[in-house]
Amino acid sequence: MMAAGLLLAGMLPGTASAAEPDPRVGLGAGWLNAESAISNLEHLANRPKPAGFVDPANPGSGSYLNSDLGFGGKYAFLGNYNGFNIVDVSKPADPTLVTSVVCPGGQGDPSVYGNLLFMSVEETRGRLDCGTNSAVGTRFQGVRIFDVSDVLNPVQVAAVQLCRGSHTHSLVTDPKDPNNVYVYVSGTAGVRPATTMAGCNNNTATGENPSRWRIEVIKVPLAAPEQAAVVSEPRLFADPETGRIDGLQNGPTSPRHPSGSTWSPSPNTIACHDITAYPEIGLAAGACQGNGILIDISDPANPVRIDEVSDPNFAYWHSATFNNDGTKVIFTDEWGGGSGARCRDTDLPEWGANAIFDIVSRKMEFKSYYKLPVPQTLQENCVAHNGSLIPVPGRDIMVQAWYQGGLSVFDFTDSANPHEIAFFDRGPMSATSLVTGGYWSAYWYNGNIYGNEMSRGFDVFALKPSAHLSKAEIEATSQVQLAEFNAQHQPKVSWTPSFAVARAHYDQAVRANNIGHPLKSQVDMFLERAEGFAADGKRSAAVAQLGAISNKLKAPEHQALKQAILDLQASL
Repeated sequence: MMAAGLLLAGMLPGTASAAEPDPRVGLGAGWLNAESAISNLEHLANRPKPAGFVDPANPGSGSYLNSDLGFGGKYAFLGNYNGFNIVDVSKPADPTLVTSVVCPGGQGDPSVYGNLLFMSVEETRGRLDCGTNSAVGTRFQGVRIFDVSDVLNPVQVAAVQLCRGSHTHSLVTDPKDPNNVYVYVSGTAGVRPATTMAGCNNNTATGENPSRWRIEVIKVPLAAPEQAAVVSEPRLFADPETGRIDGLQNGPTSPRHPSGSTWSPSPNTIACHDITAYPEIGLAAGACQGNGILIDISDPANPVRIDEVSDPNFAYWHSATFNNDGTKVIFTDEWGGGSGARCRDTDLPEWGANAIFDIVSRKMEFKSYYKLPVPQTLQENCVAHNGSLIPVPGRDIMVQAWYQGGLSVFDFTDSANPHEIAFFDRGPMSATSLVTGGYWSAYWYNGNIYGNEMSRGFDVFALKPSAHLSKAEIEATSQVQLAEFNAQHQPKVSWTPSFAVARAHYDQAVRANNIGHPLKSQVDMFLERAEGFAADGKRSAAVAQLGAISNKLKAPEHQALKQAILDLQASL
């Protein structure tokens, strides 16, 4: 058997060669003063966690870790195990803390919709009133809903109790119903006793209506969020032939890998860890512990599983991301639960990685793996975690958090051959022991990349032009402006015709060697002339230039560029 280290170097896309050592190797350790390495990004800002959300004596304390991110307007909403923070990101290089809300209860994943903030609560220390003394008060495990119309004074307006709490949740909208939103809840905690919450049932799968092997769907009337309530409890793992609710994986298929590595946790499927909804295409992807599943959400109150996949290399299916066309889906594997070192040079590239699937006729077809292409140390928790698309027209590009592996930007336009195009990484929290830290989430929002670092605070990045990503592609990406963004509620992105979008497609054609001389120079020249005419208000002349060059683009590999030019011509 080939040594794991050799496999890592040979199979991981984008791995640096021996002649060009990767600068992420050997970074010095530290909490707020660790060494860092960066490529094709600009680090605009870091804001350490505010008082009340960090224990300086133990910066890796699990009670104060940063978690997921949501965005609305000019604000980022930062989840934390002790509550949430609201940060003004209207000036990305100078993010400003606006409000801190102490409200313990677990990882506190946030989502934003209009003036509402949703927050997951799973730990038993959670109190209905957000109190910090867990010895008193009414216990709460479920989904909180805050009115954040006044960001200086968020007000909890609803709290939906659930049998297993809410480890994570996903917003789901119905394009046919603007008056309600739905929340798909993934609970992974132990079932609460019926004496604590009526209706909870801890029986096995063959017993009477157990509270496992299901998700909860909460319906939220936007005009009256205080009326939010569970409206269904779909059994997404049921066997369609026998009706058994535990119809998917029910135990480790490979409890010990031939290499001797023990799987942790076991690939059971009794809950979804995360569900990503894509309402515009009527689908969701569920990362459900032992399986990845594809879900029809055309009726959001009654989702239906339509396909499922498993992988003996995956230990814990954690999260999912579609490409913008809805023709691909990426699943992540949080092997080790996020607290272990899983990017060592002895770990195979399939472990704790991404699995990329094409979606063909509403079925998933495996194409490849992508893993952070550089080894990390024994002192760094590192495994695939939360990320989002970067809306580059004509390409499928994703930014992703890897805990103490930092963040990685990679291209999966060719789903069989993903490759890294940018990164940022810090050295370990400690040089001598594994202290929890690193990025929980790394997401693109309205022109920048934002990372919620569990122990070191909030980071902001900008993309830099490189051989992998041109200035025009970055400009076209920055022109996409969203009113809000939650990674688990994926929006359909479209690009307004512009010279940047046309140039982006031109740059892609040149990079792929799909356009040769003299046509390459002619397109460049005609686009430059047209842009100059448009800037001078000479619309007819600009339109004529665009029409003339579009007529020269006749090969099949020119069609994306030609269409971008025609769209631009029609918009002038």
